[in-house]
Order: sequence, then structure tokens, then C-alpha cells
Amino acid sequence: MASSLSVLHYRQPERKSVTRYHQMPPEVHEYVIEMGTGNQQGPGSGSSTVDQSMLSKLVKDKRNDEVARLGGVEGIATSLKTDLQQGTGGDVEDISWRTKAFGTNSYAKPPKQGLFSFVWEELIDPTILILLVCAAMLLGFGIKEYGTENGWYDGGSILVAVFVVVSVSAASKFRQNKQLDKLSKISNNILVKVVRNGSQQNIPIFDIVVGDVVCLSIGDQVPADGLFMEGHSLLVDESSMTGVNDLVEVDKDQNPFLISGTMVADGYAKMMVTSVGINTTWGEMMSSVHSESIEQTPLQARLKKLILLTGMFGLVVGCLVLAALLVRYFTGTTTYENGNKEFNGSKTKADDVIKAVVGIIATAVTIVVVAVPQGLPLAVTLTLAYSMRRMMADRALVRKLSACEEMGSAAIICMDTPALLLTKMEVTKSVVGAESMEGRSYTSIADNVLELLIQGISLSGGSVHKLFSVAPMDDAIRSWAVMKLNMEMDNTIHGLSILDVEASCPEKKRIGVLVERQQDNRTMIHVHWRGDFERILSSCSHYYDNCRQAIVLDDQQRARFHQTAKDMTVSGLRCIAFAHKQLSEEEYENERAHRKVPDKNLILLGFVALRGTCHPDMKQAVEICQLAGVNVKMITGENISTAKAIALECGILTPAQEVNDDGSIVTGEEFRQYQENVRTEIAENISVMARSSPLDKLLLVQSLKQKGHVVAVTGDGINDAPALREADIGLAMGIQGTDVAKESSDVIILDDNFASVVTVLRWGRCVYNNIQKFIQFQLTVNVAAMAINFVAAVSTGEIPLTPAQLLWVNLIMDTLGALALATGNPTDELMNKPPIGRSDPLITNIMWRNIVGVASYQIAVILALKFKGKSIFSVDENVVDTLIFTTFVLLQVFNQFNSRELEAKNVFKGIHKDKLFLGITGITIVLPVIMVEFLNKFAHTKRLDWKQWGACIGIVAFSWLIGWVVKLLPVSKEANPQYPDHLKQGTLIKAVHLEVWMHTNM
Repeated sequence: MASSLSVLHYRQPERKSVTRYHQMPPEVHEYVIEMGTGNQQGPGSGSSTVDQSMLSKLVKDKRNDEVARLGGVEGIATSLKTDLQQGTGGDVEDISWRTKAFGTNSYAKPPKQGLFSFVWEELIDPTILILLVCAAMLLGFGIKEYGTENGWYDGGSILVAVFVVVSVSAASKFRQNKQLDKLSKISNNILVKVVRNGSQQNIPIFDIVVGDVVCLSIGDQVPADGLFMEGHSLLVDESSMTGVNDLVEVDKDQNPFLISGTMVADGYAKMMVTSVGINTTWGEMMSSVHSESIEQTPLQARLKKLILLTGMFGLVVGCLVLAALLVRYFTGTTTYENGNKEFNGSKTKADDVIKAVVGIIATAVTIVVVAVPQGLPLAVTLTLAYSMRRMMADRALVRKLSACEEMGSAAIICMDTPALLLTKMEVTKSVVGAESMEGRSYTSIADNVLELLIQGISLSGGSVHKLFSVAPMDDAIRSWAVMKLNMEMDNTIHGLSILDVEASCPEKKRIGVLVERQQDNRTMIHVHWRGDFERILSSCSHYYDNCRQAIVLDDQQRARFHQTAKDMTVSGLRCIAFAHKQLSEEEYENERAHRKVPDKNLILLGFVALRGTCHPDMKQAVEICQLAGVNVKMITGENISTAKAIALECGILTPAQEVNDDGSIVTGEEFRQYQENVRTEIAENISVMARSSPLDKLLLVQSLKQKGHVVAVTGDGINDAPALREADIGLAMGIQGTDVAKESSDVIILDDNFASVVTVLRWGRCVYNNIQKFIQFQLTVNVAAMAINFVAAVSTGEIPLTPAQLLWVNLIMDTLGALALATGNPTDELMNKPPIGRSDPLITNIMWRNIVGVASYQIAVILALKFKGKSIFSVDENVVDTLIFTTFVLLQVFNQFNSRELEAKNVFKGIHKDKLFLGITGITIVLPVIMVEFLNKFAHTKRLDWKQWGACIGIVAFSWLIGWVVKLLPVSKEANPQYPDHLKQGTLIKAVHLEVWMHTNM
């Protein structure tokens, strides 16, 4: 067998480790297995013992001598009860004993953060600690003065409120943390191709066991430690383990060791698993990692600044209220209900003074607690987790949290053909020799040409090696050969021995197979090539005529072939050519010496044209993106004619752009040759880049980012990894994508459909919109609460709401409000707006208008009740305080409705579908009712009659009208430079059509 081939020089950039395993296997006993058989001869013969430790060291230490001593791969496979052709048994009993003997493909991870740790994080907040101390002191003073029956209400109500707020917040964070962890496990659950019981299966990486036969091809991740069994041209990138970017050649003789966590950069192979989980090199390394970094998204970082600013403002207001209340208390301005002064110099008991001061401090601290928007981080976590879960159902798997929000800012999406076309292909035209096969039968083809063509088709298809799934192109070409050439699937390569293979990848666009055959007692060496028409034709020097003769390929005939292929590609067809060559003994020896499959002076056998159909919803999805201000670009390796045709069919290119030379269509070579500043200037105008290499895609992404655009990129191959990493959002294909592409991506499109990319875009905008809704809601409450408390404290020496009541408002505002507003679903209106600029303010002019308008109404209502409530309702102070508390809480409930829409005036649209919002609203309404009607002493309230309840409801319902009127006020909108003018000109008819399509498909 010829030595392995080194043809691809790819250096993968340094990448972060990805956790691929979960939970530690149960404790097992050590198993010792007898190695070798009694009748073995030579190295490795006889009987020896092997255990889990020995198998682990084989690969970790790369002990070739030990492998030979144990009988090579064959001897180890025999001892592990693995058939090198049929694989493991794969039944429950077989998997069970392997798991017990060698463990599962998992490793021990640090324990996850428990519920009580979240509770503790909430409790150690300084403001909460101060509140607890004040509550304890008030509890002590109250019991001392009024006894245990009635003296615990002041302090006890604060303690209960703190307990509920802390518990609900901690429970919400704990639940969301578990959901994110679950989603992370799903995203890391790679499917691996294995051979079990003679058939190829795709199983989760966690289910790999020792003895499994794993099939590896370009872009795959090595799932466990193992030994090379068979294959060709296998190059592995071990940079994740060694830090060195050089590719390592793996073969059966010199280096049969495959290390878990590494990537296949070239070639294909079968490997036998020798160690899994904690016993692998990767598992040992990951088990030593004792902590996991928590990803912080850009939006979370921006919200931290907002929280800090709001908290500082709340602290200032709290200090002013504290000063005002202390001054009024010690100057004797405040009085009891009977008219006596609360502080009367030396006549006031020390206990009363301390109690009053503690109460004032508790009030001021509560104002600070309420002012700090602690619900914002929870709202972000909620909306990210919720959107990730929903996107999973919509065929998009999010691997990085930041991608959820970054997609809301995406202004450009660079697509390649796998995301645009269906995986099914068909041959529509063909040429054999120099003649078209249209109207011809296979019997008209010379026997030797037909035999060689059929061999080339069979050999260049992945299934001949029994290692790969059938690719759409292979399937289409073989189907054509069976129907048109009368090819027999089982006998086409009988008598042929594969000597070497140069595997196909997106960069090479061709595959070469070196074979040996016996004919007339002579050994004959042939090389077969299949690939892109232009690349194959450039390597050919001859072609076959109809008389089975090899004719020199002159310039005139070469031009005719080119014209025929061009006529095919203009219709959007992809041309694939076949060529062969019989090698002399000298050429074959030269191949062995230089480790290169010959690709010069080939004889052209023929070529076929394949049609790949666009996804049915592709054109509408592109139009949706364009109306949403997102520019879709096609970056493909196809020739320029095929690329134009596909782009026209998908709506990426307009007929005017195809005709006019406006720079919207370029080739990768042209773009690559421009100076960097020129590339940056023209990048925006490009709609189609044909004949592009992975480097061209990377250069385009870099140029677009330099112009300030947020760029999303799709990819499926190993060489797409640099562009996927460079892009703001990397989108890998779930079906055709390699493990390298998936690991380099932020989102995996599970169905390889661009319509699913549009879904991700909608959810990205929805995440940002949900956060803005909650910010508007929370800041409205903050502004109203702080203004009300400050004015009341300065003017009357007391605040309308007690600390316990403020904490209940905080619960409604932070936790329940986040649950209600942060889990909204995307709406069609989101796709009628331009992308959210990366530097756009979190709080827009529209939001400030809504906040100021609604907060002003709330402030006016509560202060009116505070100062005129007695005379209006003819009630005492306690009932007025109850009316203030009830009205303020219900105002926040109704404010949730106003916050559902930032711009639209109809805040009830689609509310019947938002069951979570309705449920949270119901709970929020029930809470004040219980506190007013049933927990009077505890909540410091009085029961209200039906007229008073009616008055409260009428006052708060009027806030809906206020919110509607406020939205009539015009405000200036920030211009978005990412939104090109030509994308703003969608017609009403098109918009209505697309809205109907989105309702149907989304």
C-alpha cells in the first residue's frame, strides 16, 4: 500500500476548549483482559494482559512498541471483541459490559451552583444586609413595646418581604442557570459516525464506548483516544492539545495514535476507540479545570453601566430622603396621629429615638433597594434562555449566548451555497467523450470509455470506502450512472485495490483515487480524478473520441468544452468532470517517492451538469431580510455564471445588477488583489462573490467589520472556520457542516435552511426589544417612586409607602415584571425596522418619552392622594395610605401593558396568546388584594370598600389612555447608518405578502 499523502496545509487558529462530556460514570471494578491467541506467531504473540490503565497509556504516551507487543490493532481489537469490519455488537449487553469495564465518554465536572448559593449571593448584598439589621432592630423594639402578639408587625413585615424577594430572585436565577446548562449540553452533543453490527450509525458522542469503530473525515472531531485502523491521507490538527499548529500525519505503521479533542484536517480513516472519558488525554485535561468562566454578553456589560448609574441616582435620593426625615424628626416637625410631637427633646425616651431613627434608616435604604434595577440582569438571563429554547424548536441551536442579541444588530449576512440550496441534486445534462448524451444510449459509448467512466464514478464516491454518508452530489451522479450508463452498483470496482486517495475538501474541489488492477496477468495502475470542471480540464491533455481513441486536447477542442460547460452554468448548473490516466511503473514509483497522486496529462472521460434547487422559501426569506435592512451577500466557490444564476433565483441579485457592471459581482481573485483600503470601500457594494476561497471570505468579513457593520457568516467546511470566528455571528450548517465549522460557530442551523437564519434574526431583535420593554417599565417605576418619596419626605416628613410595601413593589417590579416582559415572542413589526446599531443607546428617545409621560401621571396621582386624599374620600390617614399603596401597585400592573409596545398604540395586540404575561399579571393583581383585605396588620393597610376599590381601578385604568396619548407626541429617531436607502423602499404589497409568509412559516 502506498504511503499516506500530504496535500493540505491548513493551520487552524487557536480555539477555546469546548466541554464535550457530562457526568462521571459510576464506580467500576478493574477489568483485566487476555490479549493474543495461542496460535499467534511473531511480535505480539502469546498471551498478555491489558487493563484500562494500559489502554490509556497506549495513546497518551504514543507507545508504538507496546501496540506491536499486543499484536497491533488487530490483536487489541480481538481482545476487545471488536470486528474490524463489523464493529462492535452494539446491543445492550455489549454496550453494558464495555461501559462497566472502561467507563463512559464523560468526565467529572465541578458541581453546579446550587439554589442556596444563589440565595446566599442575594443575602450578602449590602443593602439587603442593612435592611435585615434594621428589620431585626424594629422587631426587637416592637416586641418590647407592644408584646409578641402585636409588636412584630413592623420588623416582621420587612423580614418577610426581604425573604420573599430574595427567594423568588434566587429561584429564578437558579432555574435559568439550569436551563442554560441543559442547552449547553445539547449544543456540545456532537453526533459521531460509528460502525456497529456491520452498519454505520450516527450516535451521540457521549455514547461512544471502548472498542467502537469510528469513521473520521475532513472536519470531524476525534471523539475519544484510539488507534488508526485504515484510511488515506489522514492529517490531524493537534493544536488544541499541544499548542503547536503543525498538522500531524497519522498512519497505521509510524503513528497510529488519535487523540481525543483533535480535528481531522485532511483525509479519512477508521479508528478503534481505546479510551473514553476521564481516561483520555482530553478528559484528563478537562477534569483538572476546576471552574468554568461565565460568559458575559455585550448587552449585559452595557446594562451594568445602566445599573450603576441608576443605583448612584437612587443612593443620592435615599441620602436626601434620610437627611430630610432626620431633620424633620429632630426639629419636632413630625407628629403622631393624636397631634403630639414625635421628638420632644429630652422628654423623648432613648428607645423611641432609636426606634424612629432605625425606621428612617430602613426607609432610606429601602428607597435605594427599589431604585437599583436589580431585575435587569435577571431579565437578560430570562430572555436569553427563553429565546435559546425557542430557537431550538425553530431549528437553530445557539452555542453562545451573545449570538442571541448580536443577531439583532446584524446588518449583513454572508451566505454560501449550502444554506441556499436543497441537499437534493440531479444530473440534467451530460457529455461523454466529446458528445452530449442527450438522446444517446450507453451502448453508443466505446466499451473501454464506459468502463473507465463507471469506475471513476464509483471510486470517487465516498460510499466506496464505506466510511461516509452519501453526499447529495454522489447520490445524484450515481443515480444518473445507474439509469443512463446501466451501472451495476455491486460489481463496478470488483478486482480493484485502492492504493491511495487524495480526499476532497471545499478548497480542492476534486478527489483523486489511485488504484491497482490485474489484467492479462499484468498489474496496471490507474488514477481517477473527479471534480470541478475547470480544475479537471486544466489538468487534461487528451480526451476520448467516439472511436475509443485518446485524442490530443488542442486549443480549439478545449474552447468547445469550455463553451459547452458555460452554457450549462449560465442556467445555474454545476459542472463536474471525470478524468483518468494509466501510470507507467516509473510514474508510480515517483508517486510513492513524492507522496502525491498524479494529476497531470490526464484523459478527459466526460462531465455532467447538476442542478441544485433553491429552498422553496429562499426568495421570500431574502426579501424579508432586505425589508428589515439586512443586506444578504452570496459568497461561493462556484464559477461566476452559476453563481449569478443561483443569486438571481434566490433574489440576492436583481436583473439590473446582473446586466450592469456596478461592482456588485466580483470573483474572489479580483477582490483579493485589491489594496486593503479599496477592499474596505467596495465590500458594501458586493452582492455576489464567485470563485471565492476561504481566505476571500475572511477578507470580506474583515472589510465589512472595518466599515462598522455587524456581520453574520454561514459556513460548513473546515476552511470556513477562520471566517466563522472572525464574524460577529458565525452560523454553521447542521447537516452538511463539519465538526470544525460547528465548533467555530455561534449558532448551528440544524436544517441548513436560510429561512432558519431569518428566524435567528427575528429572535435576536426580539431579545433586544424585550430588554428595552423591561427597562422602560422599570425606569418608570423608579422615577415615580423616587420622586414621590422625595417630595413627600421633604414636605411632610414621612413617605407614602412603608419599607415593607416598597419591598413588595420591588418584587413586582424586578422579578414578576422581568418574567412578564422578558419572555415576549417576536412580532412581524420587528422585521420592518432597521438593524439595531451596535452603538445605539439602550434607552431611545421614544422610551424616554414614554417613561416621562407615564411616570408624571403616576407622580401626580399619588401626590394628590397624599395631600388631598382625606378630603376627596372623607377617610382617615390609614385608609389614604392604603389607597396610595393599592393605587401605586395597580399602576405598575397597568404599566406592564403600556410597556408591551414601545411605539404601537395598541398594547393589547396578541395578548391572548401571551399566557405567561396574563398569568403574571393575575398574580400581581391578587397580591395587593390579599395584602389589603386579609393581611391588614402585617401590611399596615385597611380594608377598602367597593367604592374605594372602584376609584383605584378607575384611576389606574386612566393610565392606559395616558400611555396612548403620550405615544402621539412626536420624537426624533436616531438615524441608522447601517440601513441603506435602497432597502427602505419596499412596496406595501411586498410587505403585506411577506407578512403573510412569516405568519405561515414562522
